[in-house]
Amino acid sequence: MITFLFSIVLLIVGYFTYGKYIVKMFGVKEERATPAYTSADGVDYVPMSTSKNSLIQLLNIAGVGPIFGPIMGALYGPVAFIWIVVGAIFAGAVHDYLTGMISIRNRGAHLPELAGKFLGKFMKHVVNAFALLLLVLVGTVFVSAPAGLLYNLMNGWMAMGIILALIFLYYILATLLPIDKIIGRFYPIFGALLVISAVGIGGMMVIKGVPIPELTFANLHPDNIPIFPLLFLTISCGALSGFHATQSPIISRTTKNESQGRKIFYGMMIAEAIIAMIWAAAGMALFNGVTLNELLAAGGPAVIVSEVSITMLGAVGGTLAVIGVIILPITSGDTAFRSARMIIADYIKYPQAKIMSRLWIALPMFAISIALTQIDFNILWRYFSWANQSTAVIALFVGAMYLFIAGKNYWVALIPGTFMLMATTTYILNAAIGFGLPMNVSLIGATVISIFLVALFFNAAVKARAAQIPLEEDITNWDSTRTI
Repeated sequence: MITFLFSIVLLIVGYFTYGKYIVKMFGVKEERATPAYTSADGVDYVPMSTSKNSLIQLLNIAGVGPIFGPIMGALYGPVAFIWIVVGAIFAGAVHDYLTGMISIRNRGAHLPELAGKFLGKFMKHVVNAFALLLLVLVGTVFVSAPAGLLYNLMNGWMAMGIILALIFLYYILATLLPIDKIIGRFYPIFGALLVISAVGIGGMMVIKGVPIPELTFANLHPDNIPIFPLLFLTISCGALSGFHATQSPIISRTTKNESQGRKIFYGMMIAEAIIAMIWAAAGMALFNGVTLNELLAAGGPAVIVSEVSITMLGAVGGTLAVIGVIILPITSGDTAFRSARMIIADYIKYPQAKIMSRLWIALPMFAISIALTQIDFNILWRYFSWANQSTAVIALFVGAMYLFIAGKNYWVALIPGTFMLMATTTYILNAAIGFGLPMNVSLIGATVISIFLVALFFNAAVKARAAQIPLEEDITNWDSTRTI
């Protein structure tokens, strides 16, 4: 229990210390107009309040990641707490803040456009394909996961196909309609339910004195389970997630002032990490060792979510908590498809003011996602995890390049970016879904590839600084009378 509570305190302290440093180092410009005003279109660029943007951002980035990932990460023992705390403060929150703020400085641009500007035109095409792959996988995973939870909650009285169809119908509406019609209106309510359910489960674990394992050298990694690189891909959304880089630009287009960035981007990542801590602790405490492994094999993390919720909160409270968990992936799946629509529209320069223009882009994505739902969830999750963390590497390198050109402390992004580059490369070289090489060969290969790519980064960074690439969009001719 001490390790668990101390970890949550560290996350909160990290927001008020390292988070404040990151904001000061980046350099907020409160007087600079944001895309919510300079590009206002009533669809994607709509000014919204800080509290509303914060809750929307939390729901956008959360999904099932900070729940399913930590539950599966609980198999590694209390070492998962270390990764959630260190990863969230020094990697995930920095990643989210930089992608959000750099997007604000560049007309609400998404990651492919930012990669093209700061890492080269070739990377724009690579990242565009990579981001779309990730978003379609996320959208599919976040259809399958809540559908399974709903099916279990209703004891199978509604067919799985009908549940999937209803979720897809909602996704279509949320993807096409202006952001303030569904997302801006209902997400604050959903966000409150999410926070209440997480706090309820965490609070009951403390009140009931649930024996949460403490971090010791003896149980650092139970049964000698190797933690590198699998732990850092299994627990993603609660510590560091490239999916967030696709979501932050959605809110960068609705943020009123740059000064709100720490609460919206850095702060909501810390909030997500606290949720991840609660579910990792629950997985370790209530389903220790073999039992947890058996439950994962029997029904996946969805079974554990239901068991934990009902055990901690009773039948009624547990059901409400499960509903909160169901809402979580749905409110990330819809913005995954929305983000994909916006990325494609930006890439092909296709205006989105008319609903039919949005529809022509959205329909093919949903068709692909429907086909992917026929694939086993565990296989989808493995590909999602690798694509997710690889996207985080790209986003951190974009942030490092921006800071290098600006003459600021680029190490805050480059160090976690290089670490995750090593982890993701090792995984894809070693994993069965990748090249299937022995671990020692994979580690050597990943080291060589990482050193080579970091060297390329510094070479490109020096040239970019010499070329004086503009760090932000010029808004000197913006007409302030357009403010809405």
